[in-house]
Amino acid sequence: MRFWLLAAVVLSGCAGLDDDGCRQADWYDLGFRDAIFGIQPQDNVYVSQCEPFVARVDVSRYRQGWREGKWETDARVTGSVD
Repeated sequence: MRFWLLAAVVLSGCAGLDDDGCRQADWYDLGFRDAIFGIQPQDNVYVSQCEPFVARVDVSRYRQGWREGKWETDARVTGSVD
């Protein structure tokens, strides 16, 4: 069951962003989610998906979320989360 839930979330993250998705995205949360699911940074993908809609991707917020999500994931794996 857990596998299917994880697969659904990961696959939904691979779906393209539409105009509303680009304009309403919480870039920090999106970066954090990508990191905790083990996805490499996708900011360049989101930029190219949002470009046709003239929507701005907040790359610095995305990268901050990704770094913090990656840190949390790595800390859990090594068991050093308090």
